[in-house]
Amino acid sequence: MARFPGGGDRLFAGLPATARKVAAWCAMALLALGVAAVVIYIIVQLRAATVPLILALLGAVLLQPLMPWLMKLGVSRTLAAGLTCGSLLVLVGGAVAVLVQSLADSAGKITVALAEAGHDLADHLGPLGERLQSAVNGMSDVGSAVARSAASGVLSGLNLAVQVLGGAVLALALVYFFLRDGHRGDDFARQLVPGSPAETAVACGRRVYAALAGFMRGTTLIAVIDALFIFIGLVILDVPGAAGLAALVFMGAYIPFVGAFLSGTVAVLVALGASGVSTALWTLGVVVAVQAIEGNILQPFIESRTVSLHPATVMIAVAAGAGIAGVLGALLGVPIAAAGVGVVEELWSRSDAARAGTAPEDGDAEHLDGH
Repeated sequence: MARFPGGGDRLFAGLPATARKVAAWCAMALLALGVAAVVIYIIVQLRAATVPLILALLGAVLLQPLMPWLMKLGVSRTLAAGLTCGSLLVLVGGAVAVLVQSLADSAGKITVALAEAGHDLADHLGPLGERLQSAVNGMSDVGSAVARSAASGVLSGLNLAVQVLGGAVLALALVYFFLRDGHRGDDFARQLVPGSPAETAVACGRRVYAALAGFMRGTTLIAVIDALFIFIGLVILDVPGAAGLAALVFMGAYIPFVGAFLSGTVAVLVALGASGVSTALWTLGVVVAVQAIEGNILQPFIESRTVSLHPATVMIAVAAGAGIAGVLGALLGVPIAAAGVGVVEELWSRSDAARAGTAPEDGDAEHLDGH
């Protein structure tokens, strides 16, 4: 047990060994929570820089496999990074444009369909239907309320647009630099943390990279499959804007649990506005079927091989992230939790190796250069 200056350890001399161990573990837990709270506070206060940084790191680990492929074709590292970032910009911009167009075309029809559904419920269900009609009318008034808010807050909207655009440009630039210079990450860590702790810092960095890469690649694969199934179902049901809704499903997959619910709700509303209640119910069936396939087949099969997080941990991370930073927090909560778990596992394994007197094993984590 550690000794305190001036013989302070005498305070614990009369305690049983079990009590001393519990006190030591409690002190470690409080210290870890304190450090985590400070880190979260800094991230939130500096979110104009930290959010683009985290998003860029997630994008870099997802796109990194393209770099070795392009370089094998004789493309320089600098040009390969530029081409990869350009492809990312085209794909994201195209998906957002299709999504916005799809929702804009269906917004008026959704409002009318919601009002008609409310009247039908009131006619068939009596007092209960009147309550449901009141709720549905409230939903149909959301669009006009948003429009009034937008009309009265143009300046704040422009300010938000400038912030989002600036953050997107910064994130894209950081993705480029991460892809171009990622192979120097180990050397940078050794310069930043000189001496014997350098190898521990490098190993922790590799664990963080492996955790983020596993999350992004596993989630992206699930998102592609979900979006494809939803797109096929919407095309069969002749729901307008199927491509945009599939793009929304793809983006929503990066927010576990919550994203699937929100994107599925939008798809059902669009079907309701365009084709009526029967098509909306069929669309709801398609969404539920796809989510059942994801939850029972895709996630256990894919994420068990890419992310070592228990589903309860994922739910807590999403809830905590949403409580701290809203939608962005829900998006970033799981990858940050995965990275934290990776660091703790690395430190724990090195501590066990030190107690056993053996050298710690280097993980199989990838580098940003793909080796």
